Amino acid sequence: MYIYYIYILKCSDESFYVGITNDLSKRIEEHQAGYKKDAYTFKRRPLSLEFYQEFNDVLQAIYFEKKIKGWTRAKKQALINGDYDMLKILSECRNATHYKYNS
Repeated sequence: MYIYYIYILKCSDESFYVGITNDLSKRIEEHQAGYKKDAYTFKRRPLSLEFYQEFNDVLQAIYFEKKIKGWTRAKKQALINGDYDMLKILSECRNATHYKYNS
């Protein structure tokens, strides 16, 4: 049985990179070494591992990776910081047509 990891790297330009792997240390080494010249992280090294989470189910890992990739920088930072209250606030719908804002 594999363990899968979702991870967030902070790049030298302060951007975040979200990825998935089944060998976290090897994958981080590949990013740091510039394994692929056309990769997002290649020109943004050095990198630092800011967050990772383990999964036993690859489908859950893929789902979570895709979900995080769609998040704002603020939501990713809240996750990294373990600030789940802020993450909840940032996840609330703020559209004027949302039921909470209709009286």
